[in-house]
Amino acid sequence: SGGAARKAGMTREDLLKGNAQIAEQFGKDVRQYCPDVKHIVVIFNPADITGLVTLLYSGVEPSRVTTLAALDSTRLRSELSKYLKIPADEIVNSRTYGGHGEQMAVFASTTTVDGKPLVDIIGTPSLPLEEWINIKQRVIQGGKNIIDLRGRSSFQSPAYLSIEMIAAAMGGQPFRWPAGAYVNNDRFKHIMMAMETTISKNGVECKPINGTPEEEKELEKSYEHLCKLRDEVIEMGVMPPIAEWHRLNPYMDKKTC
Repeated sequence: SGGAARKAGMTREDLLKGNAQIAEQFGKDVRQYCPDVKHIVVIFNPADITGLVTLLYSGVEPSRVTTLAALDSTRLRSELSKYLKIPADEIVNSRTYGGHGEQMAVFASTTTVDGKPLVDIIGTPSLPLEEWINIKQRVIQGGKNIIDLRGRSSFQSPAYLSIEMIAAAMGGQPFRWPAGAYVNNDRFKHIMMAMETTISKNGVECKPINGTPEEEKELEKSYEHLCKLRDEVIEMGVMPPIAEWHRLNPYMDKKTC
């Protein structure tokens, strides 16, 4: 959609408002036609915002709505696999959190490579610091590069991962990649963002994120960026002020994650 929007002369604000309005109608349709839905996975961008709008207007519990966020983490694993020339299965727990694109937080401290902590490999001849920085940049630019090359977003990988997310919510194998989830706690408030999550028949559950001070700072910046996007959508009139959210969805005020 990003490439199409640019070709049509749409601004970023036009695209944000248009997709947020689609999410609003989708949420209202869920409320009217399928309020007992088992689980919703929101894919279309900006997924953190469209998922938040969908959740608000649907009226369902936050545990029943997630957004696709795993692609960034799988890109990180793929980039490490290609550079280190080892099978992707030997790279465990590669993680990005927060938002997407320029504002995502790429974590190294969670990852192991053939059983060894990635942080112990970065800065060695196996993975010089400069190469790690390049890998991070390729992960951050991954979605943009696909649009630049193809004129549109990819759809195969999102479809595959979304099916895995829905299968987990139906009682299948738990989905253990990060997912976008509604977060409202002492640190992050009233936002949808990629967290360390598990999706199972009980819905989505969050786990604590513990990174290095630098990684935690990146995550805070990502959260602040998402808050700005959320507030833009509120100013556009697509969502009411946060203080009024409970009127549409009483679950939005409860602590989650």
